[in-house]
Amino acid sequence: MRLWATVLTMGLWLTAATAGAAPVRAVHLQAELAPQTQAAPGATVYVALHQIIDSGWHTYWRNPGDSGQATTITWTVPKGWTVGDMVWPLPRKLPTGPLMDYGYTGEVYLPVPIQVPRSAKPGSTAHIQASAHFLVCQDVCIPADAALTLDLPVVAGAPAPDPVFAGPVGQALAAAPREAGLTAVFAAAPDALKLAVTGPAVKGKPVADAYFFPYDGSVIDHAKHQTADRGPDGLTLVLAPGLAFQPGGQPLTKFSGVVALGGQGYVVNAAPGPLPAGAAGLGGGSATSAMASNAPAPRDMGLITAVAFAFLGGLVLNLMPCVFPVLSIKAAALAAHRDDAAKARLQGLAFLGGVVASFLLLAGALIAAKAAGQSVGWGFQLQSPGVVGGLCLILLLAGLNLSGVFELGTSAQGLGAGLAARQDLIGAVFTGVLAVVVAAPCTAPFMAGAIGWAFTQPAPYALLVFLGLGLGLALPFTLVAMIPALTRLIPRPGRWMVVLRSVLAFPMYGSAAWLAWVFALQAGIDAEAFLLAAAVAAAFAAWAWGFSQASTKPLTARLWATAGMIGAAVLVAAGAGAAEAPGQTTQTAKRSALPTEPWSPARVDELRAQGKPVFVDFTAAWCITCQVNERTALATHGVADAFRRTGAIYLKADWTNPDPAIARALADQGRSGVPLYLVYGPSGPPAVLPQILTEGVVVDALTKAKGGA
Repeated sequence: MRLWATVLTMGLWLTAATAGAAPVRAVHLQAELAPQTQAAPGATVYVALHQIIDSGWHTYWRNPGDSGQATTITWTVPKGWTVGDMVWPLPRKLPTGPLMDYGYTGEVYLPVPIQVPRSAKPGSTAHIQASAHFLVCQDVCIPADAALTLDLPVVAGAPAPDPVFAGPVGQALAAAPREAGLTAVFAAAPDALKLAVTGPAVKGKPVADAYFFPYDGSVIDHAKHQTADRGPDGLTLVLAPGLAFQPGGQPLTKFSGVVALGGQGYVVNAAPGPLPAGAAGLGGGSATSAMASNAPAPRDMGLITAVAFAFLGGLVLNLMPCVFPVLSIKAAALAAHRDDAAKARLQGLAFLGGVVASFLLLAGALIAAKAAGQSVGWGFQLQSPGVVGGLCLILLLAGLNLSGVFELGTSAQGLGAGLAARQDLIGAVFTGVLAVVVAAPCTAPFMAGAIGWAFTQPAPYALLVFLGLGLGLALPFTLVAMIPALTRLIPRPGRWMVVLRSVLAFPMYGSAAWLAWVFALQAGIDAEAFLLAAAVAAAFAAWAWGFSQASTKPLTARLWATAGMIGAAVLVAAGAGAAEAPGQTTQTAKRSALPTEPWSPARVDELRAQGKPVFVDFTAAWCITCQVNERTALATHGVADAFRRTGAIYLKADWTNPDPAIARALADQGRSGVPLYLVYGPSGPPAVLPQILTEGVVVDALTKAKGGA
């Protein structure tokens, strides 16, 4: 009898200590009231609206985004009890066609604080009622209501935790967006809204997954993409302004929301003000659709991994068609020092110095441009017609030098005799510089992720990544130069070197012709006339300089050579200045054998909503790898058949000229340069294809996007 009495007593105690709440099944979800603890006079108890949402369905956050409706609760509590504001957990992004919504899937707790009056009597039970209203959506949206009740025991002393819900409700409260003493200022322009958030809580954190969820639905255009850059004291987000910033309206003096960073939400209250140094420049151009960038943001791969990938990418660059002709010239020059190990080592070290210094200068220019608010990436210098025209003339002059029109030394000696040591080192350094410049159109395997990671990091980390890239590019040549046994594998100097030198001139002429073609695409056919005239002037200058080297009175010829080079520079500048607007240039999309359309985020969203696979080609006329892929893997009958069979649409994102939207889309994929190939199915993130395509890779990706085996 005593045993049964004990069991009965414990059962009665647990019944009194545990809140009574029955789950309610609504349309596509189950709901119930979940208390964290018992109630105590004068204390605050958190009661959460617990939702278990059916797979594939979702409910909404306090700001539902472009569509939807926030979950609401109407409370009925005992007299003297006070209900506070709901604590909203960090929401998820819910892209739906061309729209971006915010809400929850799966299981979610929405805690609400309830203040218990001091007059509440211990031993009593508070009967709480809640009428919850949801909008539950998948492809369609269905309103749902749930009438919920909770019998909450009132106890004296410290309230006991609820045995079922104390843990989950406590976790929801701990993970909820929190105030962290952050400072937030914003600056608005017609096409961009910059939000700078600073403070110890966000200082130094990776920003690859940063996102701003505004409380007010009119602050931003939710469907447009957000980008983030890390600063010395926090981060700056570039947002697409919403209706609140439309011209003619009342200027917005403040707004609030949540910045999500590394899985944690931080409440920010922003006011107009000066942005931190490096964040003041508002980027132009249209923002990218969030649906178009639904793939994961660049991962924080870590410094050691990024440097290692950059080093491997630099090694592979030696085999790329843009770099190989330059290295071949240097290898031929190294043969002249086959039997002089000291000079060969100096050549290798000078070349290494030229490569590394050039990569670090290029990295510095990229970092400065991004700090100024510009959307730039790998190969950005070749988006300038002036740079392309100047490089075209440099390669033309290099070819003329190899053809013997003029010599870099003070006398026209044979190649086998060699130049003075100082002149040799200058030539080696210049070759390293030229190798870096012409490497810009190429993105080798391993490079893309490393450089993309570098652009999200502080300047010292970015410089280390570019240092790794330079060491990788320079290593093969430097290694041969530093090890006499490898140098002696090169045949002895002889007539073969003169022949090789003449032959190597033609890849330089080909590179110059290719750059002239790129210049025409960027600047227009009329501007091309200026570049051709500049090429004639540069060729005349080279001939005059060569004539002076064989003349006993060289001054006049050298004056003519100088005048020719000045004229060439002026003509290139004039041609770049006469460039047509980007919309008037001949785009690469018009040259493909496959029918193509210009890329835009809206077009991607539209085609995906129609259930069509989408092949997106991020390309540029100056990208050699892009052009090779276009004329090989993408030009086969098998690929054409796959496009017809799957109904896939080919979109081209042409980065021949600067385009901030394309730069941001590349950054979303952890890339800073082209090529990049994405294949979208009707839903889910895109498949990222290798940079060097094959017919099989493209066909398989299109088949999977269509839903085939």
